[in-house]
Amino acid sequence: MTIRIYTDTSVVGGCEDEEFAEHSVRLMECFVRGERVLVLSSLTVQELAAAPAAVRRRLASVPETHIETLQLDAEAQELAEAYVAAGVITAKLRADAQHIAIATVGRVDVLVSWNFKHIVNLRRIHGYNSVNLRKGYPMIEIRTPREVLSDE
Repeated sequence: MTIRIYTDTSVVGGCEDEEFAEHSVRLMECFVRGERVLVLSSLTVQELAAAPAAVRRRLASVPETHIETLQLDAEAQELAEAYVAAGVITAKLRADAQHIAIATVGRVDVLVSWNFKHIVNLRRIHGYNSVNLRKGYPMIEIRTPREVLSDE
């Protein structure tokens, strides 16, 4: 079974950022080759629509057969609001909560991001997973692209 990786906007954009390019590009190449499934959300697609052309081309390079798109449905919206209500993240950062909720409801294998302040942050990860468990969802793995790439 191919690993399903929810990828937020920061990873695709990271392909064009000197600090994050090496691992972002390598991960995107895994998606292109079909070694991993690129899981996006309607929210990510919407955010990337305003990205620079080079970033949009990176996304367009992944064959559609290697992409799964999840929606921000009522279940994910309710879970995102639970993160806010529990104080894991503020209402101002609702989009970040929605990314986590969409990935959780979609039961992806891992969510990758370069957003260290609101997503790849141990305190917040514990908070997201605490809410997930209380609501009957599994814990979600949240990592950087570097952590999910094998260095064989």
